[in-house]
Formats: sequence, structure tokens, C-alpha cells
Amino acid sequence: MSRIGKKPVELPSGVTATVSGQTIEVKGPKGTRSFKATDDVTITVDGNVVKVDPRGKSKRARQEWRMSRTQVANLVTGVTDGFKKELEITGVGYRAQMQGNTLKLNLGYSHDVDFETPAGVTITAPKQTEIVVEGIDQQQVGEVAANIRKWRAPEPYKGKGIRYKDEYIFRKEGKKK
Repeated sequence: MSRIGKKPVELPSGVTATVSGQTIEVKGPKGTRSFKATDDVTITVDGNVVKVDPRGKSKRARQEWRMSRTQVANLVTGVTDGFKKELEITGVGYRAQMQGNTLKLNLGYSHDVDFETPAGVTITAPKQTEIVVEGIDQQQVGEVAANIRKWRAPEPYKGKGIRYKDEYIFRKEGKKK
């Protein structure tokens, strides 16, 4: 049986959760998020604790049980602390800067790359070689960071490109004479 699914989700002070049918809505200091669970699980709110239970013993119900509990925990984390991805830019002449709602990237192309900030996410460039993507939706923050990284993924010989702050790039040895 699931160990993750058995663990209830604690609601910190200032966070409220309401369930209507299979949809749970979590409100907190950073905003409101909701999640619609499948019919394989039951979501209940008891005071400041959210519990997710499976309906039946089928494999699908157990899988949905774990996933739904994790989604609810991510909703709570998002509306209290938010999610953050940090990117580093490595390479001579590679830099980033914010201009209004647009991230301008100089990545060695013949043109600058303009990346529009989507709704629900904030992008900042504290230094020319750093980008910080923040928001309350973990999936959206990760997707925006991946789309920025895709413009110039790090290459294995010199390590030039955009990488996550904690990412390790396996370096290759160049040609030998």
C-alpha cells in the first residue's frame, strides 16, 4: 500500500481548503489553486488536515491515490511559499535582462531572443547571468524554465548555455591530435 497516500496534508495557518465534488480549492496568501481529482479517490477536509483515500483496491485507484495526495500537497506549498527555478547562463557574451514583461536573451545568435512572461509566473534577472522563475503553479514554473533553457541548452565540451543552478553538466574531452 502507499506510504505517500496515507500521510495527511497539513494546512498551515492562513490557508483554507474547500471540497466540492471531486474538486479541491486551496486559498492562501499567494493566491488560489484548484485540482480536480478522478473518481478513484475521495478527498475530505477535517479542520486543518486534508485526507485523500482510494475508492477500492485496484491498481489504478492506488496510483491515483498517491498522485492526488501529492497534487494537493503541491497546491498547499504553492499558495504558501510558491515555487522557484533558478537558471544560470554560461558563455562569453551570453546575458539576460528584463525589459518590462519581456526577457531579452543574448545567446550568440544573430538576433536577441525575446521571451514573453506568461500569466501566473514572474521572471527576474538579478544579474546578467542569472534568471529566476517564480510562481504558485509548480508545473507552469517548470515548463517556463524549461522553455527558457531550450533556447541554448548547455553543450558538453565547454559547458556554454543555459542550465539549472543545481544541474551538473557531464563534460567531454575534445579531439586529440
